[in-house]
This record gives sequence, structure tokens and C-alpha cells, in this order.
Amino acid sequence: MFSKLDAIAARYEELGELLSRPDALADLDNWRKLSRERAELEPIAEAYAAYRKKREEHDAALAEADKETGEMRELLLDEALTCKGALAEMERTLKVLLLPKDKNDERGCTLEIRAGAGGEEAALFAYDLYRMYQGYCEKHRFGWEVVDLNETELGGMKEAIVNIDGKGAYARLKYESGVHRVQRVPETESQGRIHTSTVTVAVLPEAEDVDVKLDEKDVRVDLFRSSGAGGQKVNKTETAIRLTHFPTGIVVTCQDERSQLKNKEKAYRVLRSRLYDYYNSRALSAEAANRRSLVGTGDRSERIRTYNFPQSRITDHRIGLSLHNMESFLSGDLDEMIDALARAETERRLAQTADE
Repeated sequence: MFSKLDAIAARYEELGELLSRPDALADLDNWRKLSRERAELEPIAEAYAAYRKKREEHDAALAEADKETGEMRELLLDEALTCKGALAEMERTLKVLLLPKDKNDERGCTLEIRAGAGGEEAALFAYDLYRMYQGYCEKHRFGWEVVDLNETELGGMKEAIVNIDGKGAYARLKYESGVHRVQRVPETESQGRIHTSTVTVAVLPEAEDVDVKLDEKDVRVDLFRSSGAGGQKVNKTETAIRLTHFPTGIVVTCQDERSQLKNKEKAYRVLRSRLYDYYNSRALSAEAANRRSLVGTGDRSERIRTYNFPQSRITDHRIGLSLHNMESFLSGDLDEMIDALARAETERRLAQTADE
């Protein structure tokens, strides 16, 4: 680890010298490239500099303690012990900083929510999750652009696809992929019995044009009239778009906008994200689970999280964390859960690195 840190520190200093040269701005593109590289290395280089300074303090205290006796020696040994504790924490921080970054973390994402097992109750809970994620995005000032929303007559929804814009949106929401299980008494249940239903959630990193080679010849575009729960929301003209990608069989529908062009743009954006996920999933190892394994089948026995309404309890089964704040959680207060999942993932990766 320390040889790698030494190399990073040396490169950081080298980049500083290159950027400070009088002719550095002569090649603006190269200057920007070097600036980005230095900015990426800066947190590691600064943390390592602080570590080395603390190490010097530790070694100096021990060296002085060897020359002293009595109370002064004890004070110096206490100082060295304090430094040793700080060094252990700083070393852990450096290990975390050296973990490979997920190249998609800084991107926006596509959120897909679908009702699973449970009929209309599953559709109602799917809409609860839709509003939950919408509230979370509002709190974090992430953009929220509906691509498709298939509502039911009783106020639920069968499916929703949303594009979410904002730096780091994928990093925060990627832990939400999977089966969400709800346990509650439906409003239509006269006996007061608790029902169990499921909703599947998939979070896909937004794909950039350079990520996916998409030949429009491989895509069939179908036009149709928007459907919905009825009333004024239903369009009378064929503005809805369905894209079918022949090589993969992926189908994307967009009918949220009244403009055919806007629906087409949104649909292509989702298609790119799905293709990016599709090809990445095939290329990555078994550990990097693909989208289908993330969301499962929607069966009641598969779940990453359970929402127990009678107990106002939300339990994430991946980390065994339970929260008792159902109302605020469903309004978008997800940070405590997401932070815990991110910490658990970091610990897992650190443990994996230690075993290698």
C-alpha cells in the first residue's frame, strides 16, 4: 500500500510543477487533463501527507522518550500512544481512498419501478415508492424526468420509468435495486388481515453517447396512443413511442409527453442506459450482478427490504438494519439507510482487499 501511496504523492507533486510552468496554458486541453488528474489525486495525496506528519510525530515522541526518565518519559510515551491510535485511523482512511472507484458513481441514472406479486395492493405500494424516490430527489435537488407511468384506476401504478439527473445520483440510489416487500392491511381488506406484496426496483447508470454504440437501424420505432387510468390524461393522437432493439430484444415505451419528439428522445435515453447495463453485465464478473439478478422475479420470498406498516418498521435484509420512521422514510428521508448500505459496502470491499 505504501509504495502505491509514495507513487501517488510523487505524481501529485509532478503535476503541480507541470501546471505551474509558464507555458502550461499553451495547450489548454492538456492543462485541463492534468488538472483533472491532480484533482482526483488530491484527497489521497493530502491524507497521505497528514499520515506521514503524524508518523514523524510518533517516531519523535518515542525517540525523545528514550532520552528521558520519570514523568517526562511517561508524557512522551502517552503522546506516542495517542499518535499510534490516530495513525491506525488514518491508515484505514487511506485504504478506503485507494479502493477502486465505480466509474458510474458520478452519473445520473434511470429508475424503474414495477409492481410485483400482490395485485392492486402491489400497484398501490409501487406508487408509494415512486413518491418516496421523488421526495428523495427533491431533497437532494436531483432532476426528475418521467419517461413512462402506467397508472391503475384505484390510484396505484403497474410501472414507472424515470430519468434522474444530478452528479452522484447513481452512487446514492444504486443500493435500491432489488425486491421491496410490504406488509400492511389493504384499505379493501374488511377482515383487517395483513397482506404481503412486492415491488421490484432497478437503478441503471445513465449511459453517455460514447458508452454505447447504438445503430438506429437496429431499432424499430412504433407509434401508438397514450393509455392511462382514463379521463383527460389519455391522448387522442399517436404521440407515444415504443422502441424495440432487435439484437437484445430490449423494449422501451415512453408516453409521458404530449410531444412525439420528446417521447422519442426520452425513450432513446432509457434504451441507452439499458444497453449500457446489458453489455456491462455480460462483460463483468459474477460478483457484478446484472440487472435481472438485482431485481429478481418479484416473488414474495425474494426481498432486499421489508416495509412493515403495523410496526412502522423498515428492515434492510442485506445489512440487518431496522428503522422505525415509516412516515418520514416514505416521504424521502432515505439518507440514514443509504449511508449505512454504503458503509457496509466499503467494509466488504476492505475485507476483500485484505484477503487478497
